[in-house]
Amino acid sequence: METYLEMVDELTEKIESLSDEIKARAAEISDVQLLETIPGVGALTALQIYAEIGEIERFERAAELVSYAGLDPSVRESADSRTEGSISKEGDKYLRAAVVQGAWRAVHNGQDPYLGEFYHRLRDQKNKPEKVARVAAGRKLLVSIFHMLSKEEEYNPPTG
Repeated sequence: METYLEMVDELTEKIESLSDEIKARAAEISDVQLLETIPGVGALTALQIYAEIGEIERFERAAELVSYAGLDPSVRESADSRTEGSISKEGDKYLRAAVVQGAWRAVHNGQDPYLGEFYHRLRDQKNKPEKVARVAAGRKLLVSIFHMLSKEEEYNPPTG
């Protein structure tokens, strides 16, 4: 039993060491540093978002990045009707998860008044389910990320 505990301790130390090394390397990347200015987005989440997006220049508009992440609405059309449904989920699931999780952390911990106000407006005034409001906040954050990385600016949401 003691051997297993020693092995767990060794592996825990290795994980912590690797995590520190990843954070140190991430600190060298300017886009990752920009992403870390977003409330609710830490070093590892910023690095994951950066890795999943790749070069931001591949996307001409924010809508293309939103579609790439699968956060765009699915559309059903026929003759003279058009219905927008839930998100398409046809994109990068890791990027989608990281952005929605980052947005939720910022909202849940009260770190981002802009996203928090948006989330609560959807929940309270428009009676949207919690998951719908979380995903909508994630989509709004992803649009902000597009503009941040395109313009090489820190996170600065509109006020009022």
